[in-house]
Amino acid sequence: MKRAVSVSLGSSERDKQVEIELFGEKVIIERQGTDGDVDKAIARFTELDGQVDAFGVGGIDLWVQMGDKRYPIHDAQKLVKNVSQTPVVDGSGLKNTLERMVVQTLIDELGPQMANGRVLITVGVDRYGMTLAFFENNYEVVCGDLMFALGIGIPVRSLKQLHLLAKFLVPIATRLPLKMLYPTGEKQDEIIPKFTKYYEWATVIAGDCHYIRRHMPANLQGKIIVTNTTTMKDMDLFRERGVTHVITTTPQLDGRSFGTNMMEAALTAVADKKRPLSHAELSDMLRQLNMKPSIHKL
Repeated sequence: MKRAVSVSLGSSERDKQVEIELFGEKVIIERQGTDGDVDKAIARFTELDGQVDAFGVGGIDLWVQMGDKRYPIHDAQKLVKNVSQTPVVDGSGLKNTLERMVVQTLIDELGPQMANGRVLITVGVDRYGMTLAFFENNYEVVCGDLMFALGIGIPVRSLKQLHLLAKFLVPIATRLPLKMLYPTGEKQDEIIPKFTKYYEWATVIAGDCHYIRRHMPANLQGKIIVTNTTTMKDMDLFRERGVTHVITTTPQLDGRSFGTNMMEAALTAVADKKRPLSHAELSDMLRQLNMKPSIHKL
């Protein structure tokens, strides 16, 4: 029996523990929220180091990874400063492998009309694999990196612009305090509608569930959401607003989808290599498991 634990800066109300089986081995996957308390998160990582088979870091990434380039998020790195034995992942491996499959899943499940369209991606540098998939399939793309991460109402409409943004702003942004980069604790439950015209423009709204929720308008009639880390409450909120389908990039387990960090931790635990897995290793495991994004009609 393996155990993978995601320690998250998010709300403890979203905590969940599920036992699954991967490659014939049972794995307990467990999400533990700390309600935005950084010291509590550090203490939990420290306490469990060497006691579990893999850690996921939830509520924030350790790195911003775009292809071969990786930028450390300095405040996030402090969360695992005392971890020396248990391998730690933040989900970036799955974001650059599993999430590359989302457009093909849309086409396979909803038809050839989904081969192109208009997509709002909340933060492109955070979901670079997903972002590439939409650009490669000739979608009209708006990346909301400046809007959703920094509150600046300027859309990013091309990969060239996204790469320039990453080159000049990501090294600065990754040194900002965590609370400026990502909603944590109670703020994850706040919904403050903003950037509504981009939600209305898009046929597909993609990205981290907390970012999508945080600024979504009351009317999302006919929209398709591509996200992860969804609870039944999240699904109800999307349904109430008229969303037709939700694509979760990680599988639904016992009524919810866990974050990419949690699922990557589970795969890391089963692989038992005592280190994070490479993208090639993750891709091979996903292929063997036939794991791919799943679709849910609301």
